[in-house]
Amino acid sequence: MGFGAPHLGAGGLIIVFILSMVFHQNFFQYVSTGPSVSAPVNRPVSRPSNGARPGGERAVQFVSFVLDDTQKTWTKLLPEQVNVPYRHAKLVLFRNSTPSACGAADSATGPFYCPGDEKVYLDLEFFDELSRRFGAPGEFAQAYVIAHEIGHHLQKILGIEGKVNRARQSNPSESNALSVRLELQADCFAGVWGKTTEQRHIIDQSDVQSALGAAAAVGDDKLQQEATGRVRPESFTHGTSAQRTTWFKTGFNAGNIKACDTFSSKQ
Repeated sequence: MGFGAPHLGAGGLIIVFILSMVFHQNFFQYVSTGPSVSAPVNRPVSRPSNGARPGGERAVQFVSFVLDDTQKTWTKLLPEQVNVPYRHAKLVLFRNSTPSACGAADSATGPFYCPGDEKVYLDLEFFDELSRRFGAPGEFAQAYVIAHEIGHHLQKILGIEGKVNRARQSNPSESNALSVRLELQADCFAGVWGKTTEQRHIIDQSDVQSALGAAAAVGDDKLQQEATGRVRPESFTHGTSAQRTTWFKTGFNAGNIKACDTFSSKQ
């Protein structure tokens, strides 16, 4: 059962049934019709209340599954690899806009992690954009995006996020460069999680290529070239397509968080 397998697109109930059978866990518990859009990811995640479209329920189930899997993985890996306990983030699914501790979240913002409330904010429309605008279809491409945001939560837990923010304040001229290193590390952390899915035979190489395609699609150089016709490296905040794919592969190949020291690397 690969994340990119086309037979999973038959509908919400089918994908939940398959996941339940494969993982021997009742994923039907995540089905909810309540109005809330913010919930711990290891509890039911309800559908967005502001205008969900047909088919949105399946997207909610998929996001819930991936988030739950990444967090279960890090609950085990983080203490094993760096002797630090993991605490769960929360998930906010929305359409159009919603408030956050980091300011208003809207569809133009894209998925993001807010360290102020330790929540991942995700507009479900982004997955449509990922496939239609950025040319990165496939469910593991979507899973990469979610795992990247949980990577930022890891940085909060490990104290990396706070250290980088203090460095930005003391040396504003390095702010963009530090932002790039932070984002590349989150890509690397996503790769570490991706390795565990391969070890558990959830994905295959086509799924890995799907994730690499997503990482490349949102590189600063590619986005700037498409938007303005030119590339300005001094304004990068997330890294080039090549850097993002390189660091995802670094985490994936190593399977260990210690391989993700992007701040000491020139890559």
